[in-house]
Amino acid sequence: MDAIRTAIVAGLLLTTFGLGSTGQQSRLPRLSLSPQIVAHRGLFKHAPENTLAAFNACLALRCGFELDIRRTKDGQLICMHDDDVRRTTDGAGKVSDLTLADFRDLDAGRWFDLSFAGEQVPTLAEVFALLKDPKLAALLVALDIKVEDETMAGDIAKLAQQHGLARQLVCIGHTITSPNLRRQLRAAHAKLGVAVLAQKAEDLQAALADKHADWIYVRFVPTTEQSAQIHAAGKRIFIAGPLVAGQEIENWRRARAAQVDAVLTDYPLACRECWRSVTK
Repeated sequence: MDAIRTAIVAGLLLTTFGLGSTGQQSRLPRLSLSPQIVAHRGLFKHAPENTLAAFNACLALRCGFELDIRRTKDGQLICMHDDDVRRTTDGAGKVSDLTLADFRDLDAGRWFDLSFAGEQVPTLAEVFALLKDPKLAALLVALDIKVEDETMAGDIAKLAQQHGLARQLVCIGHTITSPNLRRQLRAAHAKLGVAVLAQKAEDLQAALADKHADWIYVRFVPTTEQSAQIHAAGKRIFIAGPLVAGQEIENWRRARAAQVDAVLTDYPLACRECWRSVTK
């Protein structure tokens, strides 16, 4: 099984080169690579989503990734997009009704391909442990927080502190629309990335005024002038949504030209190739 996975990652490595385009760096000290390509749910076109296999593939390719966070019945933070385990495991039931021990009995890889049989649903701590290599310190990890409760912010901040990852993380999901969660995250860790939503250009001024957010999560491609305004305010730009999620070559090019800081897409390798072609 390990040989098969190694071959898959090696094959992917042959399709792309380098760390991605570096572009103009922000004056902020958080990341050394800009813009960043963030792989939605890991490299989920090539490995089962939200598993260590998918995240390891991203890291082998020096690509940032996004993951989804939910809480088990016994309070553990795990990586799972849906509130039910049926779609991505061989089990059934609500995430909140299952303990971590229950999850250890689930297969989260066989549904995708037999070569991934035995993959488990990882805990957030297990994913963070993958990032201990200093060579990976430039990569961005987006945390899509799927549930909001009294201890979520503190639990995430504690794990980030333990693994020394706060500067590499940006919290999205419920964070972008919940002032209370943004406030809690900022209070829990001053260096943790916190995003606020600007659904359209008209929302930009309100997003910039949010004192707890240092990332602006946009669902439109900003102009160069808008990006400059965001950067001048000491904040970064995270673009996501239908405009960049699919094979949106022209929008990827526009986002890069506008000097966004991160793009969340289902096709990170194609996006990288697109950006490399621009710089050749």
